[in-house]
Amino acid sequence: MKRIVTATLLIAGLAAASATLAADAKKAEAKAQPLVSFPASELQWRELPGTGGIKVADVRGSITGKGPYDAFVIFPAGKDNPYHLHTQNLPTVVLKGAFYAVIDGKRIQYPAGSFYNLPARMPHYSGCEKGDDCVLFQYQADHFDLVPVEKK
Repeated sequence: MKRIVTATLLIAGLAAASATLAADAKKAEAKAQPLVSFPASELQWRELPGTGGIKVADVRGSITGKGPYDAFVIFPAGKDNPYHLHTQNLPTVVLKGAFYAVIDGKRIQYPAGSFYNLPARMPHYSGCEKGDDCVLFQYQADHFDLVPVEKK
């Protein structure tokens, strides 16, 4: 009986130690992550040359560089993109204005608060409706690209 009690206490002690180690590892992992903080007043906007006024503010990497990026994008009201595709998925959150995409002849509107994840190599038109500029948040595992496609 004494051995059963001792074994039970030993198992309980090991379980508690294991839980403590796991919690400490989780805290250490959380501490290892640097703070990423971009209040709106500190975003550094730049206009993308040759885009008709599209502006970006990178918060991780660079939308025009190599590798992963996260960026805010301002699309001028009424600005349309030509028929094109992207070589990788393009997740987008619409923060302001009304963005749209035309896919397989169907126009889909994305008002502020919307999210879409455009699959890689899906030809489409896109742009910002007239009225307010569109503010988007986009991110990808690698660089941004816009590949023109001939109309069907």
